[in-house]
Amino acid sequence: MLSPGEDSNDGTQQRWRGERHGFPKDGPGSIASIGRRTFAILADFLLAAGVAAVFTQPDLPKNWSLLAWFVITVVAVAFFGFTPGHALLGLRVARIDGKTFVHLPRALLRTVLIFPLIPALVWDADGRCLHDKAAGTVVIKVR
Repeated sequence: MLSPGEDSNDGTQQRWRGERHGFPKDGPGSIASIGRRTFAILADFLLAAGVAAVFTQPDLPKNWSLLAWFVITVVAVAFFGFTPGHALLGLRVARIDGKTFVHLPRALLRTVLIFPLIPALVWDADGRCLHDKAAGTVVIKVR
């Protein structure tokens, strides 16, 4: 895991996360921090547990929460570019190639790769986790 200021794979030195991809250092459009991303996914997990609980009462949500989270995440990212947790924290999933919409295949791949956890816990000098790299996406700030 490289931090800003370390050499990237191409041998150039990066001054901030996302610089080599043309993202600003800070403000809207800059790469989101791991902390903000973590709070966003926790908010999404809580929302999914609440949705699952509505349909599974009086039983506990159990694995229905994961199904609710999966559906909410795939649909929201594919069609809107953000989950409810992202919206709450001012984040958005964007394509690294600059195209507007993430679309269903990338959103599905990105979400499926979060399940094993390892891809979501390993990131590069740009702050892109492995699931984002595989899907060709990045999480950016919108405010």
